Amino acid sequence: MRPALLLFFLSCFSGVAAAATYPLADDNDNVVGEIRYLSASHDDTLVDIARDHDIGYDALRAANPQVDAWLPGAGTQILLPSEYILPVAPHQGIVIDLPAMRLFYYPAGGKTVETFPIGIGREGWNTPIGTTKIAARIRNPSWTPPASIRVEHAENGDPLPAVVPAGPDNPLGQYALRLAWPGYLIHGTNKPYGVGMRVSHGCIRLLPRDIETLFEQVTPGTSVHVVNQPWLWGQRDGSYYLQVFPPLQDKQGGADQEGAFRHWLQGQVPDGISISWEKALLVFHQADGVPTLIAIRDQYTPADRESR
Repeated sequence: MRPALLLFFLSCFSGVAAAATYPLADDNDNVVGEIRYLSASHDDTLVDIARDHDIGYDALRAANPQVDAWLPGAGTQILLPSEYILPVAPHQGIVIDLPAMRLFYYPAGGKTVETFPIGIGREGWNTPIGTTKIAARIRNPSWTPPASIRVEHAENGDPLPAVVPAGPDNPLGQYALRLAWPGYLIHGTNKPYGVGMRVSHGCIRLLPRDIETLFEQVTPGTSVHVVNQPWLWGQRDGSYYLQVFPPLQDKQGGADQEGAFRHWLQGQVPDGISISWEKALLVFHQADGVPTLIAIRDQYTPADRESR
């Protein structure tokens, strides 16, 4: 069994999965985790399976496009997309890849990475991109909704008080990490089924058990890198993988986007490695978020043979 897989089972081999912890390779390998499968039971839904296995709903839905989300059916094989290519960002603190709707936390020491599904800002309330840090840790937070959100709720017939106190009805959950960006938080939620979707007003939501795990580890000053990387190139043990997520905005699609993808991928493929562009473009258009084997390095390249 791979060390990464062993650590995964140690972290989540119970009825409900917790966040997975994976060892980081000492070389350039940047793929962690393993694809897994389960057989659905009679009363399963994809919403339940996603939450129980610490996978975002949208990610699970994209990985199983032919499965009925509400009635998968007893015995239906469900692919769990629990293999990840790490985003291109410093392996320190918190890294958030918005298209993947995934948070990666690198504890001090640089030997492991933990990963959690997240909910992010919906269109019109986009989560910002850039570098910031944790400004404060708040246990049992109250919520003071901005005027714009109070107006939106009032127009929808769901008026909000000026302050929502801590408790089961608080949308921030039991734990919040305030970012140095004014008005933005990484927090829990009282609606866990929304994790893994674009549903927030720009904040980053985690499952209750996941925010508690993260909250207990981070301190003020921890770096936070938020990136927009729908295309990821990975390698592990001499194999190369391509992972593609849907873009954050529909306008990112189309022929121009395919050209940009081709240009990007040309810059990722190492010298001496050949890929099938037909397969690569299929991965691009499917955008199912599942790392796909795209090339395998020969045992030796010509240059290697000459040097031996």
